[in-house]
Amino acid sequence: MSKIVLKAGKERSLYRLHPWVFSGAIAKIKGDVQEGDVVQVYNSDDEYLATGHYQIGSIAVRVLTFKEEEIDYNFWVERIRQAYLTRVAIGLATNPNNNVYRLVHGEGDDLSGLVIDYYAGVAVVQFHSVGMYKAREEITKALLEVMGDKLIAIYDKSEGTLPFKAGLNPKNDYLYGHTDNFTAIENGLKFNVDWLEGQKTGFFVDQRENRRLLEQYAHDKNVLNMFCYTGGFSFYAMRGGAKLVHSVDASARAIELTNQNVELNFPGDTRHEAFVEDAFKFLDKSHNKYDLIILDPPAFAKHQNVLDNAIQGYKKLNRKGIEVVKPGGLIFTFSCSQVMTKDLFRQTVFTAAANTGRKVKILHQLTQPADHPISIYHPEGEYLKGLVLYVE
Repeated sequence: MSKIVLKAGKERSLYRLHPWVFSGAIAKIKGDVQEGDVVQVYNSDDEYLATGHYQIGSIAVRVLTFKEEEIDYNFWVERIRQAYLTRVAIGLATNPNNNVYRLVHGEGDDLSGLVIDYYAGVAVVQFHSVGMYKAREEITKALLEVMGDKLIAIYDKSEGTLPFKAGLNPKNDYLYGHTDNFTAIENGLKFNVDWLEGQKTGFFVDQRENRRLLEQYAHDKNVLNMFCYTGGFSFYAMRGGAKLVHSVDASARAIELTNQNVELNFPGDTRHEAFVEDAFKFLDKSHNKYDLIILDPPAFAKHQNVLDNAIQGYKKLNRKGIEVVKPGGLIFTFSCSQVMTKDLFRQTVFTAAANTGRKVKILHQLTQPADHPISIYHPEGEYLKGLVLYVE
């Protein structure tokens, strides 16, 4: 096995169990290492530190274990079993009113580079590293061993998540089984999940608890769901007794899915209407129309080098939302950009609010749910930030 030797002093983050080794920390590489290979990491005194997948880029090693152990089939079985048992412990994997949850959340489950979402018997897998992709056969077998008859299909959706320059030419396809059933249940509500063509793994599982909170505030309100995608917040608002719900997205396909999902849960209900339109243009003509507005845009910044532009985007969006919401209204506002920290997001929303001159209070500070765990040694895993604002 190839060895990665670190520069003196660069091992401190690994002593703190941080799961990444950056390329700038490496002194030398011993052996003919290829992207995706399993490598061992040593300090400058030739003492073992960790084992992980080697990759080309700023993050050079994604750590899998800090013990000298084989990364074999038994390793994958044990890690996936622990991830599943976590979902059992928090009541998600055994809830009859919920068959949608994240089964594996990368570093949060000590499986850096791997994401698996579970939808009513289908595991949708995304490999984010070449190493994980190369281990896909063993991971598939391990999933089947751990989940048993709870799985009817495993779908690989990694075309858009693997490094482009790796030359893997991945194709989204079933790794096991097949199904035409795209309907799942979250908190008793039905959803058409499009894992074949939809964004991410087909649905934004990470907003489950925040949607349920919104349901509690929706009674008798006019609700606007911006960037609605498949309409999750919209039908929670409807179940919560909203007076009317408007869903807006620039994607016609997203609006089609939203309308399908509304019809699944509230057939013939005239309280809902959906619009294919640019968010800012729609907000420009929404002054004083809505009591509750959801601002849940796609990530404005996926990398540090575009963070400044993202800050301006979040500032503009939140300023507009605060300007147009009715007096005494609520805003649920979010950022899913990993490089946008919780404090920075709050500061950005503060600036947006100050520019409007309206009085704004924070009622809730929101984050990702328990099936998206954050390793205490990897604070970067806290990617979803949210605020519930009261605007006087």
